[in-house]
Amino acid sequence: MDRSVRLLRESGVATVFVVLGAWIGAVPQATVLENPDFATGMASSLRAGLVHLTSEEPQVDRVVITLVDHIGLSAKGLSELLAHDGRLIQSTYGDEIGHPVVIGREHWAALITELVGDVGAKNYLRNNNALQVALSEFANATDLDHRP
Repeated sequence: MDRSVRLLRESGVATVFVVLGAWIGAVPQATVLENPDFATGMASSLRAGLVHLTSEEPQVDRVVITLVDHIGLSAKGLSELLAHDGRLIQSTYGDEIGHPVVIGREHWAALITELVGDVGAKNYLRNNNALQVALSEFANATDLDHRP
């Protein structure tokens, strides 16, 4: 988790929010948001974060969402992704679509209604023609849950 926060900061993300559920504790250089519904699946964490931002953080107009166990991510990859001015962006690694993703505020309300179980924003991004940005030169899709 600390690594992900550090990479976000190094890539120029000024404010970092971390959504936690099964374990709650301090995360250096991040604001912790609690997800009381974490047992229902990962979609609840994304929903909790977006609901908080919608109601409490009016200055935030787009978010970059990544996984804390995405060990293949690099600050250079994040910077490359954030260099695009898109409001709906997916990372790609060869033929594989992955994280991080960027979602503009105008998409949050519709996305929140779709978030159920262990399916995050994947279907919403696909159905709304998210811009795909190739990051294979700077990172890879490896995370601790799924190793190629």
